[in-house]
Amino acid sequence: MTAAENRTETGVAGRPYHLLAIETSCDETSAAVVRNGREVLSNLVSSQIDTHRQFGGVVPEIASRKHVESITVILEEAIRASGVALHQIDAVAVTQGPGLVGALLVGVVAAKGLAMALDVPLIGTHHIAGHIYANRLIGEMVYPSMALVVSGGHTELVLLEREGSFRIVGRTRDDAVGEAYDKVARALKFPYPGGPHVDRLAQEAAEAIELPRAWLEPDSYDFSFSGLKSAVLAEINRAGMKGEALNIPALARGFQESVVDVVTGKAMKAAREFGVRQMLLCGGVAANRGLRDKLTRLCEEAGLPLLIPPLKLCTDNAAMIAAAADLKWRRGEFTPLDMKADPQMSLEAWSVKETEASRL
Repeated sequence: MTAAENRTETGVAGRPYHLLAIETSCDETSAAVVRNGREVLSNLVSSQIDTHRQFGGVVPEIASRKHVESITVILEEAIRASGVALHQIDAVAVTQGPGLVGALLVGVVAAKGLAMALDVPLIGTHHIAGHIYANRLIGEMVYPSMALVVSGGHTELVLLEREGSFRIVGRTRDDAVGEAYDKVARALKFPYPGGPHVDRLAQEAAEAIELPRAWLEPDSYDFSFSGLKSAVLAEINRAGMKGEALNIPALARGFQESVVDVVTGKAMKAAREFGVRQMLLCGGVAANRGLRDKLTRLCEEAGLPLLIPPLKLCTDNAAMIAAAADLKWRRGEFTPLDMKADPQMSLEAWSVKETEASRL
């Protein structure tokens, strides 16, 4: 029996086990220690927002350099804050993809080094699986379930027919929700990141400027927000050409209502079609109040249980990576040390292996 196999057998059957996780897919450097896949002992996040704000968005090369500067300190502090000694770490998990390749590489190299030094398994983890399984850190996940993933780079409807099984039934054809928010915010001259500013104004606005909804084909669960973005720009240009004052709160509310109506409408339709028992909301844009409120109301009306992580677990963080990696840990599905960062990593291909028990 190898050292890794012995740790797995002992950790699951005997004492509690601890996963050390690393997340560096974009512009947050994060490390966490999670016990038994659910108990977050530490979860440190170093954000680069102030650095990238002057450029109006994330600059990949700068993001990579900042990760290099922060990763050692963040790892040391996460371990110290957890109260767990290094010899008690049973596996190292890391975001393998998707994400910015230079940023991913920093975390991958750090994780490989730790796994080798500690003689523990390495678990390359899918970033979106992390967002989805952040929900497991706050409650029980029931299958089949439907995950509405909304983040800066992803907008997807993911069907989970069983634990660790991912099937994408709808995805964006152009901008993700977070990208659309940032582009509209930039047009309205809000600082980066602009999404929270749009959300706040939308909540405060007394009226809304009506904007189109992109429902696409009747049987499609895909999303498209490029037309909505163009409609916002057209409203801004129209007011400018006529010399009128632009009602920015009303435009923000109109934009948000259009986005929220489409993503929640498609999510609820998919939930009915696939007969799911639970809805999951995940990703950075899950912090949006308008989206959270609307989906909560629709799920309550439909009698469909809904899980939404707290705000600190919606944005990129390492605890969510540990939660997803736990799927692989419990099944002994480890990653070779020669793994590479994969900026186009497939969520469906990352699914855990189906066992005889899961088919029953």
